[in-house]
Amino acid sequence: MVQLDPIDRLIRAALVSDQEFVKALNDLMKHDLRISVRELSERSGIAQSSLYKILHGKRSPNLSTLRAVVHALRQFYHTGEGEFIGLIAARPVLDTVQERTADIDGHRMTVREYPVHTMEDAIVSAVRAEREGAIAIVCAPIVSSVIEQMVHIPVATIVPKDSVQRAIEVAARKAWL
Repeated sequence: MVQLDPIDRLIRAALVSDQEFVKALNDLMKHDLRISVRELSERSGIAQSSLYKILHGKRSPNLSTLRAVVHALRQFYHTGEGEFIGLIAARPVLDTVQERTADIDGHRMTVREYPVHTMEDAIVSAVRAEREGAIAIVCAPIVSSVIEQMVHIPVATIVPKDSVQRAIEVAARKAWL
């Protein structure tokens, strides 16, 4: 199942009903972005009291309020980390990554992790990484050719030379037991 961009989910929810909008906004604020009403208020220019009324069903958001919220949320999604590279891999692979930043030719790069379980998850994560502003993606060879065809940013493939050799040795030892 393809997951919608978080902003798209919010807009679609607003078109369904005020209750769906509130539910989607709360979800984005609490789970995706982990921001407070105060932070959204500061970024959007909407009074905290107005946001509280909307979030508690005491007031319906008007079109200008919706625009301001969407604009503010887009800023939250595209700031804070600066340029980043999306690393798409299974959790065990991500757990082996020691550094979350790298200095490359004088540029400080952040690595943003996208844990996946299936090939479909990897494809969805690649599209999401691009939408969130990734300048490149690093992923497993099994999905890199598909991802390269779907995104408009560079894709690099993980080449685990040492780990492949170790895996072959472990498999051989297990087979000999």
